[in-house]
Amino acid sequence: MHLIIDGNGSDPSILKDEKFIRNLLDTYPGKIGMTKISPPYITHYMQGKPDDWGVSGFVFIAESHISIHTFEVQGTVNIDIFSCKDFDAQRVIEDLRQTLHLTHFRTQLLDRDLKPIKLPEELASRKV
Repeated sequence: MHLIIDGNGSDPSILKDEKFIRNLLDTYPGKIGMTKISPPYITHYMQGKPDDWGVSGFVFIAESHISIHTFEVQGTVNIDIFSCKDFDAQRVIEDLRQTLHLTHFRTQLLDRDLKPIKLPEELASRKV
């Protein structure tokens, strides 16, 4: 599963709060039944155009990763939760909507099937 959330927040202070984003990435995998395998990596970008400023972070989970990118001047956030393990996407959407004070958002849920695919013989035996 790959859940994508793009939203606008009503509290701009959250979108530039490195500590808040770090804590969210540190604790959220456990809340949704995932296994954190690295500490969160966070950076606060403040170069170039102010529209591009924001906090970006990700955390590796055994099931894949969770990433968050905020744009504090624009008041937007982009979130990806990619997992080979199923999770309750509706619960996650509602929880992150409340946690990040999102007033408007859109979501996409992609099914990332990890079952082996039998390749045609000519592709399977081809050397790269």
